[in-house]
Amino acid sequence: MKRTLYTLCLILMLAPAGLALYNRHLAQREFVILSTNDMHASIKNFPRLATAVKECRDTVATLIVDAGDRWTGNAFVDLAPEPRKPIIDLMNELGYDVVTFGNHEFDGGSNFLRDMLSKQKFATVCANIEVFEGDFPQVPPYVVVEADGARVGIAGAVTNYANGYPDGKAESFVGLRFPDPQQRAGEVAAELKGKCDAAVLLSHMGWVKDMEFAAENDGYDLIISGHTHVLADTLVNRTVIGQTRKNLIAVGATTIRMKGRKIESINYRNHMLTEFEPDSLFAARVAEIVADPHLNEAVGENAERLDHIGLGKMQASIVRDAVGAEIGFYHFGGVRLAELPAGSVSRATLFDLEPFFSTVASMTMTPADMRKMIISKFNDTGNVKESHRVDLYSTVPYDIITDKRGEAVNVLFPTLREGRRYKVGMCNYIAETYKDIDAENKIIHTDNLVLDRCIDFFAKNSPVKLSNKPLQRIVK
Repeated sequence: MKRTLYTLCLILMLAPAGLALYNRHLAQREFVILSTNDMHASIKNFPRLATAVKECRDTVATLIVDAGDRWTGNAFVDLAPEPRKPIIDLMNELGYDVVTFGNHEFDGGSNFLRDMLSKQKFATVCANIEVFEGDFPQVPPYVVVEADGARVGIAGAVTNYANGYPDGKAESFVGLRFPDPQQRAGEVAAELKGKCDAAVLLSHMGWVKDMEFAAENDGYDLIISGHTHVLADTLVNRTVIGQTRKNLIAVGATTIRMKGRKIESINYRNHMLTEFEPDSLFAARVAEIVADPHLNEAVGENAERLDHIGLGKMQASIVRDAVGAEIGFYHFGGVRLAELPAGSVSRATLFDLEPFFSTVASMTMTPADMRKMIISKFNDTGNVKESHRVDLYSTVPYDIITDKRGEAVNVLFPTLREGRRYKVGMCNYIAETYKDIDAENKIIHTDNLVLDRCIDFFAKNSPVKLSNKPLQRIVK
């Protein structure tokens, strides 16, 4: 009996130390990180996402994260009575844990984003944002959360460009600075050492930038990627990188298995949300959001299906005619629908085509001026996802001539006369953000919303009959 009591007392005295040793070296843990990126307010699949989350939570400890661009792209969210709030409400209800910024979070300006942050029930992290003016909250570079006893450090980073801020209008970023995201993400990785068992980066830098970063920095076990709208996963160095394309077509699921405090395996997989049945409660919530009769009202009719090229040509002609110009330009990224089917066209659909509240601008340009603008964009090294493609749709044909390296060296305009000045219409985004625009006159801005001109176009020209035949080519 004395020996038994002695043994029991010895176990009790050593229990805390023994438990610590067990947790550090022997405890088996498993958790899943579910991830989204570039939702762009595409809430139609949110009920399916809710089912996926519920099924995962029923079987394993689960975290939900997002890598940015949660809004801009859906009229029922962006034009709601409280703009953009429906997506925040759905994310709150689903129980997101941590998110980072995408460039479109800033579309309403820093004051608007500040108000949206106050409505979130989940954490926002970003390592490369600095507040130097105003009352925008300084968000933390990372947080450490727990999953099945494991400490998970989650950091964030948003892209910037040569202008010093993410893709968007300069006025959207007043009072904010955006240091180099790769440098800051690397510094935060060093800070996280010893503070967590698994390090995760929510990155809105883009797929190529993420792979570049992981090749030089092995401080993160997992990078949830965003911004470039690809459906992919890979391993670079020792870092798993995954991205779910855009518009909630998929959810990323990363299973992390641990022994003690050491990661034994990380497995990332994209699951198409069509694999899941819609959750009835979330389906009812989404149905309420999309029931706006004004946005659902038809404003015209499309005679035949228009693809992305046809829509780009249409937008170029609309901005041209809005200012009585001879030539129109519209940018690839400003055409947010892959296609417009034949049939009736609603206000909501046209907003989904042009959700940026872009305005029409004009200037006078010679073919040499246009050539310089097109070549500069084609060869752009700062925003590689928009380079080396036909990025500027136009109402006039042109050929981009490339060399053996694939770089643009010339642009030929078969219908324009060299040296002549032409009045050119475009959206304000091109006029304000595209480099090397040498116009004869300064930019003339208008209050004309491109969206309003699109609505007028369908109201006056229905059924709309346009061609998808491209007017621009890349010639090697």
